[in-house]
Formats: sequence, structure tokens, C-alpha cells
Amino acid sequence: MPDDAETFLRADDSLLRQVFFGILRHHHPNMANKVDVVYALSQAWCTSHSDDDFELLETYLSKLKPEEMILVSSAFSNMLNLHNLTEDVNTAQTERAVRLGEVVNPTRTTNRSLIKLTTQNGYKAQDLYEKFAIVRKEITNLHTMRMSKYEKIECMANIKSFVQAAWRTDEIRRQQPSPQPRLPLSHNLFKFGSWMGGDRDGNPNVTWETTRDVVIVARLEAVDAYFKSVEALMFDLSMWRCSDELKNYATIIASTESRDVDAVVGSRKKRNYADFWVPMPLTEPFRVVLSALRDKLYATRETLHQCLVHTNLSVRQALEDNGAFVQVDELSKPLRLMYASLLSTGDESVANARLLDLIRQVQTFGLAMMKLDIRQESTRHSEVMDTITQYLGIGSYLAWTEAERLTFLEAELRGKRPLMPMGMDMTPDVKEVVDTMRILSELPQDSLGAYVISMARTASDVLTVTLLQRECGVKNKLRVVPLFETLDDLTNAPGTIQCLMDNDWYKASINGVQECMIGYSDSGKDAGRLAAAWALFEAQEKLAAVAKAAEVKLVLFHGRGGTVGRGGGPTHLAIRSQPAGTIEGELRVTVQGETIEQQFGEREVCFNTLDRYTSAVLEACLDPPLAPKEEWREMMAELSAKSCEEYREVVFKTPDFIPYFHSATPVSELGRLNIGSRPAKRPNQGGGVETLRAIPWIFAWTQTRMHLPVWLGIGKSLENAIANGKIDVLKDMYKNWPFFQGTLDLVEMVLAKADPKISMLYDKILKILFVASKTELLEGYVGVNSHAASDLNKILFVASKTELLEGYVGVNSHAASDLDVKLALRAPYAASKTLLLNTQQKILFVASKTELLQGYIGVNSHAASDLDVKLALRAPYVAPLNILQCLCLKNLRDFSSRDQSQVTYDPKDPEVLDLLSRDPNPDKSQHPFVSAMNDSLIITIKGVAAGMQNTG
Repeated sequence: MPDDAETFLRADDSLLRQVFFGILRHHHPNMANKVDVVYALSQAWCTSHSDDDFELLETYLSKLKPEEMILVSSAFSNMLNLHNLTEDVNTAQTERAVRLGEVVNPTRTTNRSLIKLTTQNGYKAQDLYEKFAIVRKEITNLHTMRMSKYEKIECMANIKSFVQAAWRTDEIRRQQPSPQPRLPLSHNLFKFGSWMGGDRDGNPNVTWETTRDVVIVARLEAVDAYFKSVEALMFDLSMWRCSDELKNYATIIASTESRDVDAVVGSRKKRNYADFWVPMPLTEPFRVVLSALRDKLYATRETLHQCLVHTNLSVRQALEDNGAFVQVDELSKPLRLMYASLLSTGDESVANARLLDLIRQVQTFGLAMMKLDIRQESTRHSEVMDTITQYLGIGSYLAWTEAERLTFLEAELRGKRPLMPMGMDMTPDVKEVVDTMRILSELPQDSLGAYVISMARTASDVLTVTLLQRECGVKNKLRVVPLFETLDDLTNAPGTIQCLMDNDWYKASINGVQECMIGYSDSGKDAGRLAAAWALFEAQEKLAAVAKAAEVKLVLFHGRGGTVGRGGGPTHLAIRSQPAGTIEGELRVTVQGETIEQQFGEREVCFNTLDRYTSAVLEACLDPPLAPKEEWREMMAELSAKSCEEYREVVFKTPDFIPYFHSATPVSELGRLNIGSRPAKRPNQGGGVETLRAIPWIFAWTQTRMHLPVWLGIGKSLENAIANGKIDVLKDMYKNWPFFQGTLDLVEMVLAKADPKISMLYDKILKILFVASKTELLEGYVGVNSHAASDLNKILFVASKTELLEGYVGVNSHAASDLDVKLALRAPYAASKTLLLNTQQKILFVASKTELLQGYIGVNSHAASDLDVKLALRAPYVAPLNILQCLCLKNLRDFSSRDQSQVTYDPKDPEVLDLLSRDPNPDKSQHPFVSAMNDSLIITIKGVAAGMQNTG
């Protein structure tokens, strides 16, 4: 990081911390002193890594009263959020410097990718959120705008105002959220979709009404945005000179409009138009066209409001009947006509201002804002089909073999008679699936994307959804996308798609394009990270081969999570690690809610995120990676099998693992967060890990800094390979195979985040008993015969590295140390006396990272030091939150196991009572001590998540 950038980062961090402490002292002077002490103790420990300093911090925090724990937790959570804003601003400043050529970008950009391909390959060329967002904007203004003394005072006053508003806002979500919320001008690089409000897989909160509401609200968002832009353009485009085409178009519009001035003015005033109430004269042709667009946008908005209120209305039909916008061309064509007119008259600067922005927005987001994917679990569709077949007396669909199902489904799809009888009795679950299908027939086509079938296993799963769409009146059928999630499903996926390609009727119905979604989360939970990564790689290769043989275009939808345990990682690295031939000019990926703000929350960072997607896809298409050598495949097969065996031995076969998991992590308490609309477990299943969804599985281990799902099993598999004399093969794979290098680099990154001292704290405070199986399999992680130390050891050895994260993003690169720094910040105590770091130090003696990764992604890059500084600044905020979390867990669990009458906590202070009564739907029977601990726990979980950033 350049010296001035580091100076600004430290200054911003100090500034916001001082502003926050000033506000805290104003409202809670005594508590401010305690927070100051905690911060000082935490900073001392993060600097010294001394056990004595850690014990001082732990002891001080353990003496806090329940209401004090809430406020201290909230203080550190807020300070951590404010610090994250300084990182965002700093990153944005760095991105601007990169674009100005002042520093070198550590990762590929579209321009650099084009240069590489040309020169080397010969190719041709919400409330709380809103308050923090305003603080970020004001901090940015301090760096980017010239201000007078008065303006700086005003800016600081704004910062103080919104920091105070954020502090005085209840940061706990008290209710569970609803799931509702220069190319050619005709082209766009990106399309945005969502399944919030469409993903009903195991989620009873998503109903057909939810899906309908989400579609309407999204269209309202788009219409409101375009309405404001059109009104703004009416002020800009006042010129009379225009092309003949535009003049003729304006004449046609004017001839159909009322010229009764009084009537038009009265009507437009009632609509609260900003200006331009009178009919526009033909001497202002642009305004004539824009006025008509404004009227139609208003009609569209009013129609959507009516649809929102009256659930019996068909949204599609209502839009068509009320003269509203239905097709995006109705809006985009007039805009493009005006743009062409301005160019023809020499007004390029006007054309390329707000008008071009609006054209790009309409082309990217359309009238729907985003396409909503529908997602449902495969067995729910089979239950519907079973209800139909049993009602018709032709047998039980669920009892049929796959061959029998396929024969039946194909016959029905080829036939023309209706299958679903009117008045058929249905269970609530079956009715919900049918109602969802029927509502799809009433929604505008451009609002809907794909129908994703989770836990898809067979060809009949796909044909069932295809048939049900027809039976429920969906004329413009959603493309049906099977989601292959578990290790077995990924292995069988090519056979499933081959079966579909062999079906002439189905192949003719997909218009030459087959989309498949591959799941990173459940496969990693099922088999461990290494085995899942290899299964995904092989599945993609085989799916691509099947599609190529069938002369069908394959589109892979990557269901990646935000964390490495769920397939997350740097965008460019992830895309470049895909098998050759699996990215052919098109890529679909999920962006998890936890990372949206991180990747798109600031303009420059958003630009950089999209730029990385573009450059990676460009390189993947024009310069695909070479196919792996056969000996590499054989080695990966061995590593995968061994790591999967080791992982499953611990997670699924160790009797005491599940009790340990529930005792040593906050997994049982995560449901209190109200941050996800989906239940943590799949319904109607047992109590093992297999029933738990991937997000809480990863989230829980991330909170304790153990990160077990990511590294478990990898060290043993590498150890076996090395013992068998395969180290040269492993080194060759790491040096020359992006997939293998990327996989190990990501695991290494997570190991750097692991903090044994914090992990042991959970065991210590929660009094976890070390059973025999844990002594062998888990206890070593934090100090004895450690799996994690072994994993780290083997990864660094294979990578020829001397330290964690060395060359993670590039050689002599700021990104390498960047990540190291962030990890150090978020995992502030990298206990030097543990076996984990002792093992690392031994590897440092023999590893040589620079030679292997020289110029890999970026050279002479500032990111390494960037990350180091950021992590160091973040460290003192995270540690107290982890300790407080342990104390809250202990207090809550102790309380539930003892006589409540013995708990003497009975606050009388009105301010404390107000603090404990912020829940709008309180459980009046709940003890105030439990209320205090619950609030503190939720705040610490949120705070640690903010510190770790990619939590699950």
C-alpha cells in the first residue's frame, strides 16, 4: 500500500473511532470508560500475543454485568462496522489509482486480459445500512473533494450525526425477514437475477403470494428509477433540432394526445409531476417523446400498485389492459431513437450524458429490475405427480421405477390432453406447488428466469417440472435447471443429462441450450472441500462433453457461497480454475447476500468486481487452460478419495462429533439472528450434519475460528501422497495447474484465518469434555497432533512456500500480503506457541514461494501491505467480541440447566429496562437475564461475522 494510502486508512480509522467514543461518552460516560479499557487491553494482546495479556482481557470482560455486555458488544460491533467503511473507502481510492495508472492492479482487468491475449496469444482484440452508507460517502468526500473550512465542519457534523444515529439504532433484527426485496446499445455484458422470494426449497415462508409480491415490487423499483430519469431528461433535452425519424415519431405521439391544456395540466398536477404539465409543442420533439414515456411509466406504476393490493388480478393481463409497459422495447426503442437523433445533429456530449446512462440501465435491468428464479426441491414435484396418478387410478408415481416414470412423462408431454383433473384433492404442500406453477402463468415473462430443481438426481425430475408447467398454464415456460449438489449427484450428473439428450422431444424443446447448476455448498459439506472440488471439476468436464456430443450449448450455473467452504474465493482465480471448454462466452454465478456489499457496495469496487468477471471469462474463452495430465488426474483421484474418507470418518462416523459440534460452536443459537429467511435445517430429516444446511454449518465453525470443514482431510491426503514419493508430482501440479494451485491457495488462506487461541477459548469457557474420539481427531487441531497443522504443513510444502499467504495473489504483490493482513486483522491472535505456527516456521526454512508464483496474477502490487495494515487495525475490535460470545453462550447454557429462582439479576434502572425491552414481540415469560444474554450473543455473532467478512 502506498504510504499516503496507509496514512489515510489509519487516519480514517482513528477519526471514526474518536467520533464514536465521543458519542458513547455523551450517552454512557461510565460505559465509555469500560469500552476504552477493553480496547486498550485488546490492542495490547494483539500486539504482544501474550497469554498474560489475553487472560487480562478475558478476566475484565467476564466481570461485566449483563446490560454492560450488551453495550460493550454493540460498541465493538459498531466500531468494526465503521472500520469496514474505512477499508471500503481505501479500496475505492486504490481502484481509482489503478485506473489512473498510479499503481499496478494485483489481479487481471479486462484491459490487461486483452493485452495479454493480444501480445502473447495473437488474438484480435437498509436503516442501519443506509446510515453507514452515508458515513462512507462523507469519508470519501473528505478525500476527494476540495472543501472550505466551513464545508469540512459541515461534513464532520454529518459524520457525527449518522454515527450517532447508527449507535442509537437497534442493530438486532427482531423479526425474521420476508424473502420479498460501449457496446452496441442493444447489448449488455451483465444480467442480474435473484431467487429471493422465489427459492422455496425447504422454506415455508416463501409462498405463491410471496413470489407474486416480489415480482411486483421489483418492477415498481425499476419503474420508479426510470420515471425519475425521464423527468430529469425533460429538463436536459430542450433542443428543437432533431432527425426526421424522431420528428415523425413525435408528430404521431402529439396527434394522439389531448391538446386540452386545462384538462392535461390538471391531470398532471394530480400525478405530482415535477414540471412540464402542459402538452409539449412539436418544436420540442424530445420533450414530446419523453412526456409520453413519463405518462406510460406513471400508468405502469399505478397498475402495479393495484396488482399489489388486489391479489386476484393477473399481473401480466393488468399491464396489457391498462396501457402500461409490458415489453422492454416499448421503452428502449424511443430512447435509442433520441440517442441516434442527437448523434446525427452533432450533439454527442448530450447524447452520451444522462440519456446514455438511462439506455444502459434499461438494457441491463429491463422492466423487471431482475429475473426471479424459482427453486423447489425435487421430491415436492414428485409428490404432486403422485397425487395426480393416484387420483386418476393409474398407480403411485412414487413407487414407479425411473424407466416407468420416463415412459409416462414422455407420453404425456407428447400428448395434448390435459392431465391434471379439476377439483382434485390436494395436501397443503401439493397445493402450494401447484399454486406456484399457476401464478407463474400470470406474471410477466421478463420477470421470470429459471426453474431450479434442488437435489435433482434423475431425468424424470426435469421432465416432471416441464410437464407441470404445461398443466398449470405456463405458456412461456421457464427453462428447467437441475441442481446437482451432493457428491453422488455430481458423479451421476453426466448420465442424467445424457438421458435427457437422448430424448428427442426434450432436446427439441430446449432450443439448443441446456443449463445445469452445480452446488458447491452441499458437496463440500458432504465430502469435504478437496473431494468436492475434484467432483465439481470432473462433473463439469463430463457435462461439457455430453453437451458437445449432442450439439447443445451448455450453460453452467455455479452455486458458489461466500466462503471457501462453500466454493467462495477470488473471482478471477475461481473462473480461471474451471475446466477448459466449460465457459463458452457465458457464465452464471450466485453472489451471496453476505458478499454483495463487499463486492458491489461502492462504485469503484463494483466496477472492479464486474471488470474481473469480464476479464476472467474473456481469458477462459480465448485462452483456456490446458487439460490436466493423466498423472495429475490419477493423483487428484487419490487425494480426493483419501481426504473424503478422512473427512467423513470424523464428521459422519465419529459418535461424539455432533454433540461436540453443538457444544463448542454457536450453531444452535444462530436461528436467533433472524438474518435468513430459510430454516437452518431441511425438514423431515434426522439430526445429523446431513440435515443441516451448508450456511450454518460453515458459519458456526467460522465464528469459533476453527474453519474445520475447509481443511479437514486435506493434510492426511497430502501426507500419504508425499510418503508415497509423489512430492514432485504435487509440486508440478501446483506450479502448472490453475485448478490445483487455486484449491490449495484458498485452503491456505483459511488456515491463516484460523486462530487456535480463540478456538481453545470456546472449549475452555464452555467446559467441553474431551472424549476419546476428539482427542484423536479434533483436539490436536489446537495444539496436539493437529490435523490443521498437518494440513498447513503439507500445503506449504507442496506449494514451496515459506509462509502463509505468500504469493497468494501475486509475486512481489501487495495482494499477497493484502490477504495476509486482512486475515491477521480478522484473526488477531495467531498464537505463536501453538503447533500450527511452529509447523509453519519449520516450513519457512525449506519453502521457496517466489520462484513458483512469480508474475502469477500481479507483480509489484500494493495489496499485500494493504491487507496487512487492514487486518492489524481490525484485530482489537474482533477479539473482545469472541470472548464475549463465549461468555454469553456459557451463561445461557448454565441458566437453562439450573434453578432460575437462584438467578438474582433483577434490574430496576429505567435505562436498563429500556435496553432490555426493544423487542416488539417480547416473550414476557423470559427472564431478563436471558434477554440480556440473547441480545449480547446476537450482537457478538454479527460483529465476528463483520470481522471475518465471508462467514458462510
